[in-house]
Amino acid sequence: MSRTAVLCYSGGLDTTCAICWLKEDYGFDDVVAVLVDVGQEYDLEQAIERGNVAGAKEIVVLDLKQRFVEGIVAQAIKTNALYEGRYPLVSALSRPLIAGAVAEIAVEHEAEALVHGCTGKGNDQLRFDYAFKANYPGVKVIAPLRDKARTREDEIVYAQERGIPITNTKESPYSIDENVFGRAIESGILEDPWNAPPEDAYRLTSDPAKAPAPKEIVIGFENGVPVSLDGEKLPLYQIIHRMNAEAGTYGIGRIDMIENRAVGIKSREVYEAPAAIALIEAHKALEELVLTKDELRIKHFLEVRWTEIVYEGRWFTPAREAIDAFVDHTQKMVAGEVRLRLQGGLAVAVGRRSEYALYAETLASYGASDTFPHDAAEGLITLLSLETEAVAARARKNA
Repeated sequence: MSRTAVLCYSGGLDTTCAICWLKEDYGFDDVVAVLVDVGQEYDLEQAIERGNVAGAKEIVVLDLKQRFVEGIVAQAIKTNALYEGRYPLVSALSRPLIAGAVAEIAVEHEAEALVHGCTGKGNDQLRFDYAFKANYPGVKVIAPLRDKARTREDEIVYAQERGIPITNTKESPYSIDENVFGRAIESGILEDPWNAPPEDAYRLTSDPAKAPAPKEIVIGFENGVPVSLDGEKLPLYQIIHRMNAEAGTYGIGRIDMIENRAVGIKSREVYEAPAAIALIEAHKALEELVLTKDELRIKHFLEVRWTEIVYEGRWFTPAREAIDAFVDHTQKMVAGEVRLRLQGGLAVAVGRRSEYALYAETLASYGASDTFPHDAAEGLITLLSLETEAVAARARKNA
């Protein structure tokens, strides 16, 4: 029986070399390379050519952009997912979909091993390992770059010796991961947290200091998911693309943070996610209008835990599914419109409306239309202050 490994393939240098390593160092007869498109930039022809020259038995390309956006990204927006209050989980969100799809191919081929190109220092190794095991229990997981550290220079020589086409041998100053929801940028000059991120690190966003005059955009929601821009009904995928362009022009979504990785170290991370930050800001504003106080309080706690679970690679867990069920229940009435002002570096909710709003102007108003029962307030305060008075009396007695 032929020994088969299924590789999560990007078309880049690391995973192309991995095809050779799997055959030469690990003894596999066949390697099936699976490239999953979640909106990242890549050269398909070059990826296929490299994979074929490296010796892949088959190269499978899966376009999962729509599935990614309509499933996982939509859930992240409904959950207001911001890891440590700032990072919208750009890379972490894509991993369960990518790994799950690659695992499905491995099951079809009855593969002996699933393979990824992560190192031993990052979060992604957890995300891929956990997802592989959740979708293919008992499978052997191999990470060549975790098993043996290799320099980029060594990999370039290795690839050239095997005739693999390397069109650009100049090392990039940054390590980039991207998808339709944003970009993650690290390494190089960014590893010193005293250095400001250079402008050449950014591609989706412009310098906030050079932003044009502020403008307003109206985002419509149904069941907690964006469904329209300025009254025009659009699929979420198109809304994200438009908002990346609109908000990116104002420098919205630039994030520079010292992040606590799942592997126990701190890492300087730079992100740009204009659509993510703008849409989550609008979504939170609409929730404030329609959800009850306890719904908001409980949901805020669960949002934090959800982001931690997903960040740590535990998408395929009962806890995440249970939180999703609660979130989905709260979103039934998160419908309406939010007027969002785009300005230098900021997306600010300046108006919101919904047929399900719990806000009542006549109760909140201090004007002539005021209907608040003022005479009931003193009795409420009397009851709520009973314990406070008892504690104060005890303190005086025992002074």
